[in-house]
Amino acid sequence: MMNVALLSKWHVHAVDYAREAMENEAITIKTVWDEKQERGTQWAEELGVSFEADLQNVLDDPNIDGVIVTTATDRHKEIIIAAANHGKHIFTEKVLAFTVKECEEILAAVDRNNVQLMVNLPRLTESFYLFAQQAVDKGLLGDVTYIRCRVAHNGSVPSEENPKGWLPQHFYNKEECGGGALIDLGAHPIYLTNRLGGKVKAVSGKLNELYKLGVDDNAIVMVEYESGAMGMIETGFLSYGSPQQLELYGTEGTIMVEGQEVRVKSKHLNTEDWVNPELPNPISSNMEQWVDAIGKGTKSTVSRDDIVNLTAINEAAVISSKEGRRVQLSELEVKQNI
Repeated sequence: MMNVALLSKWHVHAVDYAREAMENEAITIKTVWDEKQERGTQWAEELGVSFEADLQNVLDDPNIDGVIVTTATDRHKEIIIAAANHGKHIFTEKVLAFTVKECEEILAAVDRNNVQLMVNLPRLTESFYLFAQQAVDKGLLGDVTYIRCRVAHNGSVPSEENPKGWLPQHFYNKEECGGGALIDLGAHPIYLTNRLGGKVKAVSGKLNELYKLGVDDNAIVMVEYESGAMGMIETGFLSYGSPQQLELYGTEGTIMVEGQEVRVKSKHLNTEDWVNPELPNPISSNMEQWVDAIGKGTKSTVSRDDIVNLTAINEAAVISSKEGRRVQLSELEVKQNI
């Protein structure tokens, strides 16, 4: 049994992670800390656990084995390194940090203290992705030439109920979030295309502020892969009814994913028609993998490269948009071992 502390209800997924932790028989939530005492106290009461106003007391507690970090992203580095230095295992929300350099500092602290770090990249556990990866690995598409991935919602579209959209207002705080649509929702297409496309050579990004909310609310990133393939990452907070889309094009086949519907056409399938393939079962959630890594020593499917390269593409895209130029990944000194 692992005792965990919940560190902040700042992020929209904090409630989801608390629920998942409560449903996991290997986890017991012992306490809540929050930088806003009123919010934290109320959350602790809802969960039936104690509230601790002093983060240091949580980290000093020998009965706490791990922490679930859902603070503002700009506090990740400080809090996660402190947790690692106190021997706590860490589960946290994407992205790990704003820059590759900060990611490397966090990972060094994790290694020094021999603790398990998990950054939640949930779509890597889903059936549609697992099928796409297997198809690429088996050569069903031949040489992959182009990838397109879109994840968007209407969180910043004004309505009568929510004049600034339904996203929490602090999601427009650039200092806390490090950005808007790309660093938040765009993380999903970034880590998916990183896996499917392999090593990235360069990116050209455009982060737009249509509604002038203080952060990007619409963004695209063109990706050049070392293989010669190209990709397009699309995201935004301004799309009503936009389904998740993943398209993979190759010299010998094509995969189209919309929502959970998957279609494939390949010269290796003995038909000219589109095929709805049987999909593999989803794998264990990232939180379940975190627990197993701690308790059983099993290896997580989320790698260091997944974590660092997610930040790298975002960091490079921000530089590209700001400076109006193509940014090579080598400028960030990122060590891609995909």
